[in-house]
Amino acid sequence: VDSYISMAIMLAFMVGVIQVMLGFLKFGFLVNFLSKPVISGFTSGAAIIIGLNQVSHLLGADIIKSSRIHNLAINIYNALGEVHIPTLIVGVLGIAIIILLKKLNNQIPAALILVIIGIATFNYFGIKNYGISILENIPSGLPKPINPLTNYSEVLSLVSIAITIALVGFMEAISLAKTIECNHKYYRVKANKELIALGFSNIIGSIFQSYPTTGGLSRTAVNNSAGAKTGLSSFISASVIGITLLFLTPVFYYLPKALLASIIMVAVFALVDIKYPLKLIKNNKEEFSILFLTFLVTIFIGISEGIIFGVLASLIHLVYRTSTPHIAILGKIKGTEYYKNIKRFKDDVEIDSRVLIIRFDGQLYFGNKDYFKREVLKLVKLKKDNLETLIINAEPINYIDNSSVIMLEEFIDELKEKNIRVLFSKVIGPTRDIISRSGLENKINKEHLFVNTQEAYNFATKNIQKSNFQSKIALQTKEI
Repeated sequence: VDSYISMAIMLAFMVGVIQVMLGFLKFGFLVNFLSKPVISGFTSGAAIIIGLNQVSHLLGADIIKSSRIHNLAINIYNALGEVHIPTLIVGVLGIAIIILLKKLNNQIPAALILVIIGIATFNYFGIKNYGISILENIPSGLPKPINPLTNYSEVLSLVSIAITIALVGFMEAISLAKTIECNHKYYRVKANKELIALGFSNIIGSIFQSYPTTGGLSRTAVNNSAGAKTGLSSFISASVIGITLLFLTPVFYYLPKALLASIIMVAVFALVDIKYPLKLIKNNKEEFSILFLTFLVTIFIGISEGIIFGVLASLIHLVYRTSTPHIAILGKIKGTEYYKNIKRFKDDVEIDSRVLIIRFDGQLYFGNKDYFKREVLKLVKLKKDNLETLIINAEPINYIDNSSVIMLEEFIDELKEKNIRVLFSKVIGPTRDIISRSGLENKINKEHLFVNTQEAYNFATKNIQKSNFQSKIALQTKEI
């Protein structure tokens, strides 16, 4: 047992060091993979699991805790015959008092008032006679500082575990922070600072015999519901806990566990988001699927597994979306120089059978280059033998990797064999630099690069050449 405890403490130290290093190396960007659907699904699922784990204190029954909702449901059902009515009454009253006080004025410290009322009332009435479980003796004093690195021979064996815990712990903590951020207009979560702070808390915690820690949903929820708005609230909480452990533990002797459960349950269930999923069902079923699956994994498999699954699901969704970007066929709006999607402006566009204008709405990289070529060739084929010019509106293409450069070279040669020339219009600066550096410019032909689609269209239909000024702008690259 002692060896297990020493390794857990050493693991906390290693997790902290890794998190601090990642923070200084700006790895907070990982938070970008926590989309709103993932955060919502994870937070709602975790809130339900944590809330249901408090039911044992609310019912006064011996219910085995679990991180999986089906196990919890079975355990709660099996314990219904053991419900202690006085405890249940106290818990329900606690919930009612908190909700009532919050409705009267959200600034009222409802949880603190409930704790004071509970201690005073139960101390006065000698509530133990009713069989209601209370905190009783709380160990006093602060843990003594130690050297967390007591077993150097085990360091290497813990590295992979430490990295995993560091990343998962950060994801869990930051997801809670982002959830709270969404509820407050002026909150701004700074991921790298959060990562560094979490790391130092694990390092310092390990010195005082702590195991690896992360942001706690129940404590975060209670803190938020109490009206906390800055990091000062955590400092005050820690100070109060320290003073309590040193001098005030006897005061909490008569505090009923049912009241603590009611405080936690009200706080965490307030984080269950229903409006956002309903909104996604109507507006974006793909993202709703990610939210719902993250929620299901969190409640049925585990909280840590839920956040990992959510991030992976977001990445897979991102890869899928970037591998099959939208491709639009453009037509000239009658009487203007605007070129718009012909599906959106069916009656307002003029189409020349000799020209095909397309817009590829995404970067070109190895994951979608074959899709690009396949889909564009389908459109070319639909034009049959009338097609003379393909104009690619490249404005949305902000990057072209080397695999795609090779594909474009082959693609241009393939169309040349069919007597179809390829023109590029509205190529943005970064993409223009890639075309120049890679040599793709020579394959395209400098004369086939245009500032806008109108110039390319005039060249294709009327053979109107570019002016020197237009050529200069079309061929401009970054100074090196």
